Formats: sequence, C-alpha cells, structure tokens
Amino acid sequence: MTKESTENKNESGLTPEEIAAQEIIDQAEEQVGDQFTAAAENISPELERINELELALAAAQATVADQKDSVIRAKAEVDNIRRRAAQDVEKARKFALEKFAGELLPTVDNLERAIASINVEDETQKAIAEGVELTLQSFLSALDKFGVKAIDPQNEPFNPELHQAMSMQEVEGVEPNTVIAVMQKGYELNGRLVRPAMVMVSKPASSVDATA
Repeated sequence: MTKESTENKNESGLTPEEIAAQEIIDQAEEQVGDQFTAAAENISPELERINELELALAAAQATVADQKDSVIRAKAEVDNIRRRAAQDVEKARKFALEKFAGELLPTVDNLERAIASINVEDETQKAIAEGVELTLQSFLSALDKFGVKAIDPQNEPFNPELHQAMSMQEVEGVEPNTVIAVMQKGYELNGRLVRPAMVMVSKPASSVDATA
C-alpha cells in the first residue's frame, strides 16, 4: 500500500496495526479471487462437455423412440400383409373351382331334364332312367365334395340375393312373394353364389272393384 493511502487511512482514524491488518485482508481476498477465477476457467470446459453429452443423450433417446415407433409400425404392416395373404390364399382355395363348377352345371341341368322326360313306367326306358339317375347322383356327389351346393327354393320365400324371378303368377292360397316353381336350380360354392335359381313367384291377388 502506498504512503498516500496510509495517510488517507490515518486520516480515517485507523491505527497502524489496523492498517496493516487491512492490507493483509486485501491481499488474501485478491489471492482468493485469482484462485476462484482459475478454478472457474478449469471447470468451464468440463461443464460444456457435460452439456454436450446431455444434449447427445437426449438426441439419442429421441432417435431410439422414433426407431421404436418405426419398428412397431413395420411390424403392424407385416402382420396386415400376412393376414391379407392368408385371406387371399383361403379365398383362392375356396373358389378355385368356381369356373369349373359353372361349366359342369349345364350338364347337371341336362341330366335332370332327361330324367324328367323319361317315362319310368315304360320298361324299355326304366334302365335308361336308372343309368341317367346314377350319372346325375355321381355329378352331384362330386360337386358336393368340393363345396358346391344346389339352391332349390320350392315353396320358400323369394330371395333376390339367391333367386332370379322369371315370372310372377297369382296363386290362390299361396302367400305373395313365394317361389311356386323352380325352372332351373341355382348353385353356390362355399357360400358364394355361382348361379341364381330361376323361379316363378306368386304375386298378390288382384283387387276387385266391388261396384263392377
């Protein structure tokens, strides 16, 4: 401390011992301040590195979360593809014979017509009728084995999803919209329509004007 400052402190009423003690305190505070600054300079890079690592960790966690979502979505998509493929295979298995069955149906129709036209009371035609009947039953058995079922809706309510109305006729004592005749049987394959049944349907009775 300079002489001028000592004189100033003397002017403030401090004793020489107090002045000396104050000088020691000032020097100690200056040294502590220098040490603190040096320590801060040493710590600062470490804090920056910690911040960098924390940011990198947060980024990595976000990336992992995104990848997890992507994996979940990809798995769901694969499951959907597998399910659709299984459904397609099942449909292909069920309906692979649809066209083939459709080609056989006219033959079945012709056999049924042949049986209907044969006079079973005529002994000369009886053997023919039996042969045609056996052939028809063999066809029907083969079709049934592969899931082809006949639709024969005689006396059943008309169903536009399975039947095709060829004509309508008023029939006394029969409920309207009832199949009164089957002109040609329909067929379905494993629950899917191959050919509708061609039918005749009853219609409501005509209203009669009582004043006529």
